[in-house]
Amino acid sequence: MQTFQYSSLIDAPAETVWAFHERADILDILTPPWQPVEVLRREGGLGPGAISEFRLWLGPLPLTWLARHTDEYEPYRLFTDIQVEGPLDSWTHRHRFMPEADKTRLIDDITFALPAEWISAPLIASFVKQRLHDMFAYRHQVTQRECHR
Repeated sequence: MQTFQYSSLIDAPAETVWAFHERADILDILTPPWQPVEVLRREGGLGPGAISEFRLWLGPLPLTWLARHTDEYEPYRLFTDIQVEGPLDSWTHRHRFMPEADKTRLIDDITFALPAEWISAPLIASFVKQRLHDMFAYRHQVTQRECHR
């Protein structure tokens, strides 16, 4: 099992940062331009049972990713989604919103397991973590920009 965390301080209260994440177009907004992703559906907001389905590309290969939000949910503080279908053996993404004075510490905690056939390649986990770092740096910059307005 692999772990990854990205954290930054957003110059807005937790309610504002949460509301930004509730937007129907949030997956489009937070997807980096270098990462081609097609949102297929998004149902149920951030609450338990919500679904996000999208197609991403691994080179020329299209991959479908289906994520479902779990019961680990506390408005303005936390929501968690898990991969139901996708390229990894497992994926859990915990989104935390921690108030710090009049700002919000936005924390993305991810645990994931690579497919068994990838584990023997020692650089794969490092590569995946670097891609996650790039993606979440972008996402947090966009969140800062949009929530600070």
